[in-house]
Amino acid sequence: MLNRQEASDFVKEKVKNKNLIKHMLALEVVMKALARKYNENEEQWGLAGLLHDADCEEVEGMERQGVLVGEWLGDKIDETIQHACAAHNSATGAKREKLIDHAIYAADPLTGLIVASTLVLPSKKLADLSAESIVKRYNEPRFAAGADREAIISCEDGNGLNLSLNEFAQIGLSAMQEISNDIDL
Repeated sequence: MLNRQEASDFVKEKVKNKNLIKHMLALEVVMKALARKYNENEEQWGLAGLLHDADCEEVEGMERQGVLVGEWLGDKIDETIQHACAAHNSATGAKREKLIDHAIYAADPLTGLIVASTLVLPSKKLADLSAESIVKRYNEPRFAAGADREAIISCEDGNGLNLSLNEFAQIGLSAMQEISNDIDL
């Protein structure tokens, strides 16, 4: 099984875009925070978050993005992580079956919304952002238009996380604040 350091080394080998790496680090901590909330395996959920976009720069076509990383790593990561990486991207056709799948699908675009909400602040610091501000920005469709609102709001879905948008935003924000230096926010 791949440990966290090996996964980090793998990401640095495969991904050259520094902002993409920061996004993957952000999703890792958000996934770990969600795992804690639901008494799930933090290491497993964190690895799924860290690895989910490791194939982004090499994959051709969105239908394979999130799938290729599982093929590359094979039995070095468990099937749950492989499936979650594939399920974060609707274009793969991987069904969201487990709670980890629902979490990564919803949290992936949430991290982007949080970053965008931070960058419009005068300080550009996560410490100065609130969950309420994130929700306000969520409700502005033209703001961070690339952040999939449908995926984010799936946090409220009865088959998934069962969190209010405000609570989900707070979990994501608090987690990302823990690594603000690592992601330069």
